[in-house]
Amino acid sequence: MSPINKDDLLNVAIEAALAASNLVMEASDRPRVANHKGITDLVTETDLKSEKTIKAIIRSFYKDHTILAEETGQDTNISDYLWIIDPLDGTTNFVHGYPSFAISIGLFYKNEPLVAVVVEMPNMRMYTAIKGQGAWCEGKNINCSDTKSLERSLLVTGFGYEHGENWDNNMNLFKQFTDDTQGVRRLGAAAVDICHVAKGVADGFWEYDLKPWDTAAGILIAKEAGCMVTDLSGNQFDINDNNILITNGHIHQNMVNNIERYLN
Repeated sequence: MSPINKDDLLNVAIEAALAASNLVMEASDRPRVANHKGITDLVTETDLKSEKTIKAIIRSFYKDHTILAEETGQDTNISDYLWIIDPLDGTTNFVHGYPSFAISIGLFYKNEPLVAVVVEMPNMRMYTAIKGQGAWCEGKNINCSDTKSLERSLLVTGFGYEHGENWDNNMNLFKQFTDDTQGVRRLGAAAVDICHVAKGVADGFWEYDLKPWDTAAGILIAKEAGCMVTDLSGNQFDINDNNILITNGHIHQNMVNNIERYLN
């Protein structure tokens, strides 16, 4: 299979992300249901509608491509192209109307990230990237920060729903890095967190227990913005790894060293 024009692929990803984000924003204006089941139904309905819309648009252009999506899993197509979709990253924020949730669409070609789109909501800020062509936010080229020291850095992280060993380790890292830096923020949407590091408004991000759809788009945007992307031990990151570290590069080794020290 010969490679498809990357601009065409990006345009399809943008079309799908915008259509899905419109659905999510319409749902965000609906009255919140007081009981837990009602809130769950709202999220499930919105997730599924968003995912269905994204997949339909991709399928209308590329019928044979493989798609991995959070709600419906991976289809049976065998292709060098793999679309990885998070139809609503930050669902708890979405339910509460807290301003940090996103649509995330990443396209891999032969197991390497090729195209990425993240739409940060509710401000409707779009981040895009094409491998080898830089990262962009609302049409303007973005780069990670130039902060040289951990002491002057602002970090972001996230916590999963399972309160196991990784949660305990991350809580310890949260406390330690709060002392080491100018602060650690927890917004609750990994795709948004990664884009904030790519844009240079935060200097580093780490998290445990993420899924491929949480990071597939963000890692390309981050790399194209000049970020370093590894696992928490400083090794090459794989999309199926259960932990990730993304920084502006300057503070990366210091964070790796501290993580090793804090967890041992």
